[in-house]
Amino acid sequence: MRKELEAKLKAELQDDVVCVEKSDERTIMVDVKREAVRKTSKMVTDINGRYLCSIGYDNIDRDGTIGLVHTYSVDDADRFICVRTSAPESDPTIESITPDLPSAGWSEREYMDLLGLKFPNHPKPKKLIVADDWPAGIYPMRKNVPHDLVPPGAEDVAYQLDEAPPGTKIVPIGPFHPSLHEPEHFAVYVDGETIKGCDYRGFMTHRGIEKLCQTQVSYNEVPFIAERICGICGSVHATAFSQAVESAGGIQIPRRAEFIRTLMLEVERIHSNLLWLGVAGHLIGFDTVFMQAWRVREQIMWLCERLTGNRKTYGMILIGGVRKDITPEIADDIRKVIDKVEEELMVIHRAIEKDTSIHKRTKGVGTITKEEAIAWGLVGPVARARGVDIDARRDHPYAAYDEVKFEVPVLTDCDVWSTLVIRVIETFEAIKIIRQCLDKMPGGEYFVELKDKIPPLRHAITAIEAPRGESIHYVITGEENRPERWRVRAPTYPNLQAVPLMLLNEQFGDFPIIMGSIDPCFSCTDRVAVIDLKSGKSSSMTKAELERLSRKTPERA
Repeated sequence: MRKELEAKLKAELQDDVVCVEKSDERTIMVDVKREAVRKTSKMVTDINGRYLCSIGYDNIDRDGTIGLVHTYSVDDADRFICVRTSAPESDPTIESITPDLPSAGWSEREYMDLLGLKFPNHPKPKKLIVADDWPAGIYPMRKNVPHDLVPPGAEDVAYQLDEAPPGTKIVPIGPFHPSLHEPEHFAVYVDGETIKGCDYRGFMTHRGIEKLCQTQVSYNEVPFIAERICGICGSVHATAFSQAVESAGGIQIPRRAEFIRTLMLEVERIHSNLLWLGVAGHLIGFDTVFMQAWRVREQIMWLCERLTGNRKTYGMILIGGVRKDITPEIADDIRKVIDKVEEELMVIHRAIEKDTSIHKRTKGVGTITKEEAIAWGLVGPVARARGVDIDARRDHPYAAYDEVKFEVPVLTDCDVWSTLVIRVIETFEAIKIIRQCLDKMPGGEYFVELKDKIPPLRHAITAIEAPRGESIHYVITGEENRPERWRVRAPTYPNLQAVPLMLLNEQFGDFPIIMGSIDPCFSCTDRVAVIDLKSGKSSSMTKAELERLSRKTPERA
């Protein structure tokens, strides 16, 4: 595929193509001049390249440039294509690909905020990551900006919302709202009870994890921090980072470790799907589903503690393998638990399947077409519920997924009900995969020590199918036993961009379940301590202290 792509690019772009090479068995790196980025992007999408995310990085000390990589997946060929370019610090301008690929909009806005890149033809060049009072000229992901910088803030912070359509009123949802479990702000434009538009302001819980792991910790410590990107998908992010480093460093882990990783990922999928099923029931007022799903989920939590020592943040995945083995006794425990979970989930499934109130609240709600889902880059159950047949476990097999059999359910009703059905089916599929892992798991070691240093400046990309959808990790290896650059794209990142389209012309009362149907994780998308802006000191607050602060009357000028 590389030779055919190189020939096509050179025929069309000629001298604008710098280099085309394979960085590993799956990944093709295409280096082009910045003037040809949009043309190259169109050519990659013409050969079924599906846009994933973009990665910006500071290369100023090395050659005076800011680098940018647009990544794509060619699912039917099990290939990743990375289009790489750069712009000088003195003129950090690159043509936007967002007019052709709406799902690239956030990635480009992110690097306007974090690196100072400019995309003159971007359709919505507003701030995304940093606060509106963030000082001009300070770009957090540049190397000359300390990881613990606390810039001076303004007294008033105002987010410049889009103009509401004529004849509509704005209903604010957030940043703190009963239907949101994390701080985010939606300005919903309504005409009576009908939603006519929506603007979004997020990234309020941005923790600077990528910056921290590029400046303060080592390769071996990053997986433990990666687990904390998301409270539910810890193994997903730890595995994704570890695999990217292993790919860049040419590290082959034991086959037994790959099976254990697969098992942990599917246990996590069951946990996540049951948690979401309960929340979805709660959002439409069906608390019986909430209580029953979470009761069944609790058995998985106990099992995780037996497997790893923790109910969550397992610390199980390391570069080179896994931390703990699966003994015969633990394997028997796993079989007993998943047998019981399967039996009890069948009862819940039968109850949901014929419940008319659930049908009324979810069927025909949050509908967008397959074509719109593709254009906005939807992933996971949200995409598969809209006819988009993608799954990283099958399309880009990793760990032991090349040796287990499972179905990828795809539905075409394109609504919230289909998303619910997909996640229930995938829970049963996860149980099937776990049984196969236990039956087929080979003997041998489950961890390999790293003997050599990981070479610097190697690029690697990996995709892991999280319960919510495809999670992308991109690593550029560094020279100080830590990544030069680590970019995480959680599945909520692309799915959240399409929420305004899902809400369009829906009833305002359906906002919670439409929003909840993507199972948003804002913290892993935003990637609480209290910070005194004057002193820079951080502290924590008790519940009582926070309540007193919330009730305190502000001083009047």
